[in-house]
Amino acid sequence: MDIRRFTIDIPEHVLTDLHDRLARTRWPDEVEGARWEYGVDRAWLLALTEHWQDQFSWREQEQALNELPHFKATIDGLSIHFVHVRAPASSAIPLVLTHGWPGSFLEFKDLIPHLVREGFDVVIPSLPGYGFSDRPTAPGMTPAKIAEMWHALMQELGYLRYGAQGGDWGASVATRLAMQHPAEVMGIHLNYIPGSYVPFLGQGARELDAEERGFLDAAKLWTDQEGAYAHLQSTRPQTATYALNDSPVGLLAWIAEKFRDWADCGGELERRISRDTLLANVTLYWITQTIGSSVRLYKEARSAPLRFARDEKVPVPCGVAHFPVEAPMPPRSWVERHYDVQRWTAMASGGHFAALEEPQLLAEDIRDFFRPFRR
Repeated sequence: MDIRRFTIDIPEHVLTDLHDRLARTRWPDEVEGARWEYGVDRAWLLALTEHWQDQFSWREQEQALNELPHFKATIDGLSIHFVHVRAPASSAIPLVLTHGWPGSFLEFKDLIPHLVREGFDVVIPSLPGYGFSDRPTAPGMTPAKIAEMWHALMQELGYLRYGAQGGDWGASVATRLAMQHPAEVMGIHLNYIPGSYVPFLGQGARELDAEERGFLDAAKLWTDQEGAYAHLQSTRPQTATYALNDSPVGLLAWIAEKFRDWADCGGELERRISRDTLLANVTLYWITQTIGSSVRLYKEARSAPLRFARDEKVPVPCGVAHFPVEAPMPPRSWVERHYDVQRWTAMASGGHFAALEEPQLLAEDIRDFFRPFRR
């Protein structure tokens, strides 16, 4: 496996083009007094766009990011970007962390120092088709396939036994790692339960309890009211790509709405995530032209959902950090039907972007879950 150092250095003409496009935005009208009822509020988006155009500096973000050790590895013909930070202790636990959509490796920037202090060697790959990883164009890039790539990377780095952590797509990849390589994966820590996870409910299965029935009703309602993006991305991702790859404000609206809706912010995103942090993530999608390849993962994953036979289990210990604004989040009993849940923590605050919103809380829960493995 070819592993080499990598430095972020975006050509100036790419940034100039972005600023030119922002200046030429054609703003649509909106329903009078509607605010958020029809989608992203125009005044809110206009303020974000003005900040992007006049105050945000990608070069400052780039300089800060380059303080991390970046690498690229060629895996199955694709160049995969990853950050690799080693803890000083020789007894460090190797931990591969995987982000989701519409996030990126940037989510873990503030989490890294906490984990390193707690004695973890941290490996953070960018999913294929995200950030600085190559964009796959062949079908079949499912979470199971990505798990095989991550396992190959960890083995190449010399980590014969390691842990895995993730939310969003990262939870799916961590679960697949555990199922496909139980001898090498010591345990998995999740702050999200894969959306495609459906336990066996056929003959011989335990009947649903009231909490589980309530979860299914809530999940159905959430999908009906909030799930349009996922249905589009899992059925016709290429159609939306033409618009999102061509309009930076369109891309901003598509991504920023999810951060506002899914973070524990009560509709005031900057309470949790700064404008510059949000815009760094959106700019990363723009400069790498990865919105299309990122959303294609929804369609690829739809062909291989996480389904279980009656007695099938995820064969490694699992820890779950339940952040209160993560939705829809199943109850512990639903997860325990097929996961070996050894730790379940109800967090006091936080939402979908746990590593961004509550890095210290997340790091502490990861530490406590993996503590028995140090013995």
